[in-house]
Amino acid sequence: MLVDSYQRQFHYLRLSITDVCNFKCNYCLPDGYECESSRKFLTLSEIKNLVSTFAQLGVSKVRITGGEPGLRKDLSEIIGVVKQTSGITKVAVTTNGYNLETNIKKWVSAGLDQLNVSIDSLNANNFRLITGSQKHASILAGLDKAMALGIQVKVNAVLLRQFNLVEFDTFLNWLKDKDVSLRFIELMQTGDNQAFFSEQNVRGATLKQKIENEGWVPVLKTKDAGPALEYTHSDYKGRLGFILPYEKTFCDSCNRLRVSATGNLHQCLFAEEGLSLRHLLQSPEQNYELQEWLQQQLTNKSASHALHDKQTGATKHLAMLGG
Repeated sequence: MLVDSYQRQFHYLRLSITDVCNFKCNYCLPDGYECESSRKFLTLSEIKNLVSTFAQLGVSKVRITGGEPGLRKDLSEIIGVVKQTSGITKVAVTTNGYNLETNIKKWVSAGLDQLNVSIDSLNANNFRLITGSQKHASILAGLDKAMALGIQVKVNAVLLRQFNLVEFDTFLNWLKDKDVSLRFIELMQTGDNQAFFSEQNVRGATLKQKIENEGWVPVLKTKDAGPALEYTHSDYKGRLGFILPYEKTFCDSCNRLRVSATGNLHQCLFAEEGLSLRHLLQSPEQNYELQEWLQQQLTNKSASHALHDKQTGATKHLAMLGG
């Protein structure tokens, strides 16, 4: 089992397979993607060796992220390799949904268990202003297809004061007959969004208090759950959640590690640097060596990020590691 110095156990791996994204979200890549690396992303065999090692150390859930993972033509093969790994019980993908309508059936057939789709507005024009994309209708159609296929579906929306905060009640009404888990994410400061953060940041604690006053009831977390605080309500088919990284206790229940698309271990989204492990992924025979290396690195994992002190580490923008 992967355990750090604070006795936190790690059952959950977030695996980025590309840092490329084709949207221009105003909170992440307002000017679009710019190539800053060699773009020699992890290969299928490297991913197989990586996930196998993590599984042997107690990881049971893998979330495949980007950038935008749907841009990799071998995403279905990656899902299949991860799903077929002994010990992995849940495979998830986080996507902007641009090709969801076309590919969701193929992804589910490959072994996908859970889907997270970023939908920052239910209004097509507002969605375009936030993301730079005209794919709103197709994304919602893809979401319906995913639900019809019976997999667990979550929707992410980043809270933005001047863009989608006014839609909060609209989102709630949407949940009345949608069997999804909708999570509002507090905007996080990164290396290149300081001015935007100051203008758009909304603290989710006030909204959390609002829904608690309206009868929403907290849901107990599972061991491989993400950081969201989730709620249910008897009048709503869907669930509602909040991801509040600025809460003082946010990191207390950390259960996830991140590996970048080029093979760097990130012990926190806002760590100062990634530590290369790619040299340990070249053959299955390196499995034990990688296990020892991972255990050693966890002794240096910090108790918390330093976002409260405006220290964003090496994270220039969220597309680098998929959030």
